[in-house]
Amino acid sequence: MTVELGIIEGFYGKPWRWQERQALVSFLAPHGYRFYLYAPKTDAYLRRRWQETHPDDALRSLTAFADHCRGLGVRFGVGLSPYELYADFSSQSQAALATKLDRLVDLGIDDLAILFDDMPSAQPDLAARQAEIMHWVQARVPQLRLLFCPSYYSDDPVLDRVFGQRPDGYLEALGALLDPAIEVFWTGEEVCSREISPGHLRRVSAQLARKPFLWDNYPVNDGQRMSQFLHLRGVTGRPAANAEMIVAHGINPALQSTLTRIPALTLAESYQQGQDYQYAAAFSRAAKLVAGEPLASQLQRDLISLNDSGLDRIGEDRLRTLRDTYAATDHPAAREVLDWLDGGYRISDDLVQTQ
Repeated sequence: MTVELGIIEGFYGKPWRWQERQALVSFLAPHGYRFYLYAPKTDAYLRRRWQETHPDDALRSLTAFADHCRGLGVRFGVGLSPYELYADFSSQSQAALATKLDRLVDLGIDDLAILFDDMPSAQPDLAARQAEIMHWVQARVPQLRLLFCPSYYSDDPVLDRVFGQRPDGYLEALGALLDPAIEVFWTGEEVCSREISPGHLRRVSAQLARKPFLWDNYPVNDGQRMSQFLHLRGVTGRPAANAEMIVAHGINPALQSTLTRIPALTLAESYQQGQDYQYAAAFSRAAKLVAGEPLASQLQRDLISLNDSGLDRIGEDRLRTLRDTYAATDHPAAREVLDWLDGGYRISDDLVQTQ
């Protein structure tokens, strides 16, 4: 089965360099990855400072990256998080949003995502307010594919605990109010879902009155807890039968731009092979393609330490051995492992709350 695959750069923490983004797109495009959504939590001009204009150097970099994607036949989009706009969609806010949209369009984007995730959201008319904003945006940029992340983008009760109890019938209200042309992101039964099944997606499709646009939070490893792990293993719990239940499948990548290619390749293989897919064999093939031999074999031998144990549980002796091993290899993937071992990718709760 085939499905539109893509990258949704939506993580907290250490930002990528532009050359890392370009290298990732160049590598994954031949393997079926056809869109890239730029929405890093570190870009304040798309989040808390959304009403301000990006500095000129950032605009030039964004434009060059859009051109790079287009040259590879990859759609380029931007995710805008207009912080709590639904609480005050006044004429002043509308003017600021119109200016922002004009500047984003000038970048040469194909897709625009309006993201209302991870902000206080408990109000009874939330769906109606957000639908109003989405239709206003749709009228301003009818030439773009328009994507929407609801405040409650998963069944996970952690969203209700952190951001307030979701309104009754929130998804059904969105399904009834939103133009069918507007795509809706969904992460599954959990924010970071261990499994995403056709049955679950069928239920969500009925609630939203459209197939969801899957925002898959694997292999992302941001946050205080997850940053202690390298998510390298081949994808599981995402059967190829999901292709019939979704519009597209975007992955939120790991903080490590080279290593994230490994699970990304296994996702593509999962859809290609269907019921014949085997995640361990897929990892082995992907690791060899990304890192070559013998580094791929070394990563396979160290999977339990890197992927499963967690940085704080590896132990000092094992840490020294791993550092020596990966310091001896001149490869971007090895350097990412080494940086992770040295704590270079650790993320605190304070950082998450302020980005």
